[in-house]
Amino acid sequence: MFIRAKSRTLDAKVKSVEELPEWNYDGSSCYQATTENSEIIMKPVAFYPDPFLGGDNILVLTETFMWEDVTYQKLIPSNTNFRHFAAPIFKECAGEKPWYGIEQEYTLLQSKNRFSTHPYGWPASGFPGNQGPYYCSIGGNVAFGRAIADAHYKCCLYAGI
Repeated sequence: MFIRAKSRTLDAKVKSVEELPEWNYDGSSCYQATTENSEIIMKPVAFYPDPFLGGDNILVLTETFMWEDVTYQKLIPSNTNFRHFAAPIFKECAGEKPWYGIEQEYTLLQSKNRFSTHPYGWPASGFPGNQGPYYCSIGGNVAFGRAIADAHYKCCLYAGI
């Protein structure tokens, strides 16, 4: 799954998902489309208060679609739009409470200057030891960036995501 982020200013406060316009981005740079047919269309499906910017700002979740071919007549789900296929199943079983999980993995980078960038918490030169102490870790000496991940999680809970 690819997470993409774009910002947009609208003329009025949004009250329903139907008020949100479709939008697009170039999918060729993230392997979601070919260079010849690179436009990915984002169709809003939900929105939440933005815990980062506050005010009337919102976070919008979208499904993504691409043109079937270069005649630009028919949109089809993009290769990462799994929600498109899951939504009808969830709708058919609306009385059920589905359980599913979304795993978010982080790669936080740090840099000393524009020539030295490496993962946050790694030694200044070389590599850390085997993943054992890091995978599903606990403790400030191996769980680097945990405060950032926790803050992100709390913001998502606040937004209702």
